[in-house]
Amino acid sequence: MHISVRILTVAAGLLAAGACVAQTATSVAAYPSRPIRLVVPFVPGGTNDVIGRIVAEKLSEHLGQPFVVDNRGGANGVVGSEIVARADPDGHTLLIVAFGYTVNPSVRKKLPYDTERDFAPVGLVVGTPLLMVIHPSVPAETVKEFIAWVKSRPGQVNYASVGSGSPPHLATELLKIAAGIDMAHIPYKGGSPALTDLIAGRVSLLFGSISTVGPHVKSGKLRGIAVTTTKRSQAMPELPTFLESGLAGYEVNAWYGLLVTGRTPRVRK
Repeated sequence: MHISVRILTVAAGLLAAGACVAQTATSVAAYPSRPIRLVVPFVPGGTNDVIGRIVAEKLSEHLGQPFVVDNRGGANGVVGSEIVARADPDGHTLLIVAFGYTVNPSVRKKLPYDTERDFAPVGLVVGTPLLMVIHPSVPAETVKEFIAWVKSRPGQVNYASVGSGSPPHLATELLKIAAGIDMAHIPYKGGSPALTDLIAGRVSLLFGSISTVGPHVKSGKLRGIAVTTTKRSQAMPELPTFLESGLAGYEVNAWYGLLVTGRTPRVRK
């Protein structure tokens, strides 16, 4: 992940937005003027939560105010997102989202907010590959062997995700299409419970960030198979890409960014 190189840019964006808010208020005050609430729309322990807490710590150092992380999991991020959509437009309530945020309007009949109107972007925080991990009981060491194993038992293999429309869900569905395999989807409210069930062997497969699932691969609790980007990850260079594993055209790039309510005044140029 490349969080550190993004933090200063994001902090500058927050300061500029806050200055605009302050100028439109009845009394001009420096931003931020009080602790900032960072809503993580998933339960603790998942990728959004891990990245959110790193971002909160670094931004707190740069902005000089505490960041309070508020986990509000549910409905693939919809519960937490609605809280920020309705928040006061003063820049003191932020939302961290993954690219599953942009998918929700397509997979859900009705949302309690408008994805474009009710939010405004602050900045991109990180881009990272996803890592395919399986339970050690699965008799596969490679993508090819895993595909063959699933094909030998169609519809009997369960895979986990952090919710319908989430990056792990879409990454696995893309794998199903590309490989022509059939697996059952088990959605969870966040990465932590999904990971817990994978380690326990209740599900066979999960796509997750290297920061979240990587330590369990190194400890032997899970087996890493491949990364979803076109180049190997510097964090785990021993693991191949799906392209190297023979699955042509398979690529997933995960990103995470910060939003504020769409009613926050724009920066004047």
